[in-house]
Amino acid sequence: MLIVEIMRDYTRIYVRSVAMVAAVLLLTGCGLLRKKAPIKELNGTWVPVQQEMGGSPIPMGFMESVELTIADSRYTVIAGTEDKGIIKYNGDKMDIYGKKGANAGKHFMAIYKYDDGELTICYNLNGDAYPKAFETKSNAMFLLSVYKKKGEK
Repeated sequence: MLIVEIMRDYTRIYVRSVAMVAAVLLLTGCGLLRKKAPIKELNGTWVPVQQEMGGSPIPMGFMESVELTIADSRYTVIAGTEDKGIIKYNGDKMDIYGKKGANAGKHFMAIYKYDDGELTICYNLNGDAYPKAFETKSNAMFLLSVYKKKGEK
C-alpha cells in the first residue's frame, strides 16, 4: 500500500511538472510571456520634434531635413544622405545595424518607447551598451530623439 501511495504522489508531481512546462512553452510560443515591439505602430515615416546629444539640445534647423522610415525590421534615415539598415527588437531595446550609407557596418544600441503617437529613442552611438535611461547628459555619444509621424501634429 505504501509503495502505491508513493507512486501516486510521484505521478501527480510528474504530471503537474509536465503540465507547467507545457503551459510555459505554449504561452511563450504564443508571445504572451514575451514583450513584443509594437511593430505596426512603429511602421511609417517619422520626423524629429526634439533632439539632444550629450545633454545639449540640437537646434530645429538641423532636424528639418531628417526623416526616419521604419518598415517592420528595416529602416531608412534621410539626413542629407540616405542610410539603410536593420532593426532587431528585444523588449524595449533596439539593435540597429547599418547596411548602406555612412553607417554601413556599424552597430548602434538603443532603448525606445512608444507612447501616445510619439516615438522616443535614445541611441548609444558607440554601440557598446544600451542606454539605461532616456537622457544624454552623462554621455557625449548618446543621442536622444523624440519623433512624431510625418504629417501629424
